[in-house]
Parts: sequence; C-alpha cells; structure tokens
Amino acid sequence: QVRPVESGGGLVQPGDSLTLRCVLSGPGFRIYNIAWFRQAPGKERELVAAINWSAVKTFYADSVKGRFTISRDIPTSSVSLQMNKVKSDDAAVYSCAAGRGENYYSLPIEESKYGFWGQGTQVTVSP
Repeated sequence: QVRPVESGGGLVQPGDSLTLRCVLSGPGFRIYNIAWFRQAPGKERELVAAINWSAVKTFYADSVKGRFTISRDIPTSSVSLQMNKVKSDDAAVYSCAAGRGENYYSLPIEESKYGFWGQGTQVTVSP
C-alpha cells in the first residue's frame, strides 16, 4: 500500500512560479503512474498532469500546456509539478494520486485508474 503526500502549496501572485511535490510513501514507487488533479470551489475535479511509471509518457490538460511540467525522481520516490506563469484560474486544491502501472507506454487519464490519493495542497492565486 502506498500513500501520496503533497507539499508546496501556498499563496502566489499571477505570473509567479510554484513547485508542488508528491512523495509516495510505501514500497514500489517505480511501478506507479502518478497524476495531479485539482478542484476549485464549485467546480469538478480535473486532471492537470500525469506521468506514467516508466516516465516515457506524460499528459497535460490544455489549460496548463506550456506552463506546467511534471517529472519524477526515483531516488526520492517523488513527483514534482512545476507551475510557471500561474494564473488566477489555477487556484485550487491540488491532489496527487497514484495508480498501478501497466504496459510501458500507457498512461491512464481516468480518475478510476488512480486508487491512492493524498490529502491535497491548496494553491491560492491573488494579486
């Protein structure tokens, strides 16, 4: 059993950068796909970015392409989400989720494929 733990949220201004980090406690970091979801007040949870277990495939929501970068670091069992040029629409609770990886090139984008969730970290964007 693994448990994602997020950190790095906070208050930023539009245009700033912020890095979120997800550490996966428990065995087997290498075999898990990792995704970042976010949910703003009154909105549905949405997938922001994801990286598969082999790190050969990534996904980005259209709203963050070119601004956010997801990466994984095996020695620290962590996945980072680098957020650049933050916008007010990026304000939300960001949650890290892990799901068992399958074949080398696949990366699921459905929430149901991620069975382990963190508590979330708040990102607030304010001038």
